[in-house]
Amino acid sequence: MAPSIRDLQLTASSGKGSAEDAGEEERLLGADDIERYDKVSETLRRIQVSVTGMTCAACSNSVESALMSLDGVVKASVALLQNKADVTFDPILVKDEDITNAIEDAGFDAEILPEPNSSSAKPHGTLVGQFTIGGMTCAACVNSVESILRNLLGVKRATVALATSLGEVEYDPAVINKDEIVNAIEDAGFEASFVQSSEQNKVMLGVIGISSEMDIQMLEGILSSLKGVRQFYFDRTSRDLEVRFDPELLGSRSIVDGIEDGSYGKFKLLVKNPYARMASKDLEESSNMFRLFTASLFLSVPVLLMRVVCPRIPLLYSLLLWQCGPFQMGDWLKWALVTIVQFVVGKRFYIAAGRALRNGSTNMDVLVALGTSVSYFYSVCALLYGAITGFWSPTYFETSAMLITFVLLGKYLESLAKGKTSDAIRKLVELTPATATLLVQDKGGKIVGEREIDALLIQPGDVLKVLPGAKLPADGLVVWGSSYVNESMVTGESVPVLKEVNSSVIGGTINLHGSLHIQANKVGSNTVLSQIISLVETAQMSKAPIQKFADFIASIFVPVVITLALFTLLGWYLAGVLGAYPSEWLPENGNHFVFALMFAISVVVIACPCALGLATPTAVMVATGVGANNGVLIKGGDALERAQKIKHVVFDKTGTLTQGKATVTTAKVFSGMDRGEFLTLVASAEASSEHPLAKAILEYARHFHFLDEPFATKDVGNRNFLTENRVAIPSHVENFVVELEESARTGILVAYDNDLIGVLGVADPLKREAAVVVEGLMKMGVNPVMVTGDNWRTARAVAKEVGITDVRAEVMPAGKADVIHSFQKGGSVVAMVGDGINDSPALAAADVGMAIGAGTDIAIEAADYVLMRNNLEDVITAIDLSRKTFSRIRWNYVFAMGYNVVAIPVAAGVLYPSLKIKLPPWVAGACMAMSSVTVVCSSLLLRRYRKPRLTTILEITVEE
Repeated sequence: MAPSIRDLQLTASSGKGSAEDAGEEERLLGADDIERYDKVSETLRRIQVSVTGMTCAACSNSVESALMSLDGVVKASVALLQNKADVTFDPILVKDEDITNAIEDAGFDAEILPEPNSSSAKPHGTLVGQFTIGGMTCAACVNSVESILRNLLGVKRATVALATSLGEVEYDPAVINKDEIVNAIEDAGFEASFVQSSEQNKVMLGVIGISSEMDIQMLEGILSSLKGVRQFYFDRTSRDLEVRFDPELLGSRSIVDGIEDGSYGKFKLLVKNPYARMASKDLEESSNMFRLFTASLFLSVPVLLMRVVCPRIPLLYSLLLWQCGPFQMGDWLKWALVTIVQFVVGKRFYIAAGRALRNGSTNMDVLVALGTSVSYFYSVCALLYGAITGFWSPTYFETSAMLITFVLLGKYLESLAKGKTSDAIRKLVELTPATATLLVQDKGGKIVGEREIDALLIQPGDVLKVLPGAKLPADGLVVWGSSYVNESMVTGESVPVLKEVNSSVIGGTINLHGSLHIQANKVGSNTVLSQIISLVETAQMSKAPIQKFADFIASIFVPVVITLALFTLLGWYLAGVLGAYPSEWLPENGNHFVFALMFAISVVVIACPCALGLATPTAVMVATGVGANNGVLIKGGDALERAQKIKHVVFDKTGTLTQGKATVTTAKVFSGMDRGEFLTLVASAEASSEHPLAKAILEYARHFHFLDEPFATKDVGNRNFLTENRVAIPSHVENFVVELEESARTGILVAYDNDLIGVLGVADPLKREAAVVVEGLMKMGVNPVMVTGDNWRTARAVAKEVGITDVRAEVMPAGKADVIHSFQKGGSVVAMVGDGINDSPALAAADVGMAIGAGTDIAIEAADYVLMRNNLEDVITAIDLSRKTFSRIRWNYVFAMGYNVVAIPVAAGVLYPSLKIKLPPWVAGACMAMSSVTVVCSSLLLRRYRKPRLTTILEITVEE
């Protein structure tokens, strides 16, 4: 039987905990980190040292070497970008000043950072942390970061998503901490910061009102006096306060209230939201790209004008030809402008290329840096050669400048498009109101006032006031009032739902008419909305198996392109030297080498591995967001890939094909017993059962007011149960039961004192859309199957009503998985649709498990798809969305592969001998920049997805 939405509890392996903010990478390590070294030696001490003056990896290596040379230092690691050293040592052998002296002797300034005030808090098990990772440009970068993370001691699992610039790491906090993970990413040359983890006993607060050291001491004193605070650290730079606490003793709001009251209102605290920080980082990336692009464009356009327009304007051209020292004025201007573009605006390409090569990989940045550098340095050498010999070869400064400009334009457009793909999570986050109205109660429960609080500080048990038109701030129960609530943004169900006392409500939904008082029962990461966000995030972090193809191509792409460029250079040069083409093809004052070099540069810069890397993840991101908006939660790209191949869909009967609301339709007594006494006996027998049929019997008995205390001697059940208990079933009773079963009703036989006394007929109505959905699946080429523990007659009758021909009846819960395996043996992809705990083995056994109607916790955990509505049409939506997503992914690969397959030969000059088609390097750069944008925009077309109309699938013409 499908439970109501109030029972919904979504679970995911990547549970999200409390928020962290931008200052996280600067925070110190607490006593929990120190304890893991205590396992090795009780005498070891760990400190962090601020190191200034480091400029490169060689500097950090020097500091590490100086520290490790000290007798007693067990471990030393230096983070270049953080200007910080982490040192573990034996305090008996080494003093703090010895460490600072060693660093200063190496030529750097050192200062030991203060340790946080803390109390011991030992972590248990693994944590799942989320990190933002900047600087990734293609699949090769993703592979590099994942490889680095997976090789870290203590890291159990690591997944990196290019489209979201996020990494999800499961790690053992007793072996490695989040700062070390950030350091490892940054040491590889990428930007990194911690977002949040699955820890539930931590809160991140921004503190306003700190102006002096005395204020900090006051804050520390207040926190030390709060019972239940385990550890805290205040970052003086970011004014962020991290507090770890015992959730059984106090909550986040108690901490905020305690600090604000203890400071007599001097301090004001704000809860940090990790999603807000991620959104700001996305905006910052787009803004930074736009600034770089506009700067490059501003400097590059004059260079292009000097090459194309000025020769047609005599006055301007004469000024450019004015001799200034060894060079003309135009040469000086081009060199000055392009140098700024090349080494200031384009610095990021050199940095990114350097880190890629340092990690033994290659990416798009290597191609851009190589192509622009060759063009720039050739032009510089041509000027110097002309000044020395008097032979002036053409320069190609504009090639370098325009190439960087177009690449930055492409990156800017790509960042905007990638931002659009994450709109689903952003919209879900925006559903939660910023504040809530808390009803203050006295000890007797009487409301004595109201106060406005941050919605992130709501605690279980709080009674909250929700006005008409306002968003519900948390999951809970209505304790006063009645109203209609719009739940479409969470469940996809457009019809408003009536909420009265004891009705469940979902945070983020909208109260339409009346005022409500609700009592919060699920807050923070336990709310339906938070767990939907968690599932969507997990899905967007996952990789579809088809992505392995792109990862393989990316790993060999750049070396292959560079090889092709060298062959292009060598081929055209040798062809020219051997006279294979006329000298008229050469540029003015040019030679065969320059002619060949331009083709080689075009090959380098036109090739684009980014488009391949973005083909799958961007489509998966958009699809998971679209699914969430339509009440279909997808747990990953692998689930999407399997779902589009589904050949069989196995439906559980009760609560899936049927409404899960069984009702008694017939009650026939076959003894001289009074009908009321009969119903009383039956209801007494079923009073302690949770079975849907038992609930139907109880409801029927209560309706006629026949319900008493349970009796000690009674049996209720089916034929087998009565036969096992040696209760004879007369032929006329058997015939009556057969009639019930053939009419799609379940017959329940009732015996008392070993005598059969009556039969109940129970019907569970079919969902109104069941037959149409079954026919729709058949039209889509999918075979529907029904599996049930019910008897064969009832099963066949139900199956006939919905149009299913493949039926498996009298199947025990464990046997449902065997039914699925029987289809899988033929190589078919099988989906299972169910809603209850007894369906979870089958959901896990199926290639694609679909938990419908919110399901139960365990069913949802075992499923690949969570269908929020109790509507079978969403099964069709899930399959259709999967098929359309992978159709889009295939088109993306066609665009990406087709672009490179066509563009690289054209850039190499294959068409030049016959058609005189040649791509200048700056045009090749523009093509490269637009290729990745094209793929992302192609994925964004999925945002226009609309649920399939059953009338369309069934080819039904509806007359207006």
